[in-house]
Amino acid sequence: MKYQLGMIIKTKKPHVCQNNEWEVIRLGADIKIRCLKCQREVMMAKYELDKRIIK
Repeated sequence: MKYQLGMIIKTKKPHVCQNNEWEVIRLGADIKIRCLKCQREVMMAKYELDKRIIK
């Protein structure tokens, strides 16, 4: 999947705060996403994120 800055994605499993919507805030070999409810930031590899999102 192609990601863009500011794009909102949904994950299969919710975050600890019970939210599953994230905003893409950094692109590259690793992708940084921010939880829209609690503002926690997580960085992970693109292939790992591809497995965790709802397509």
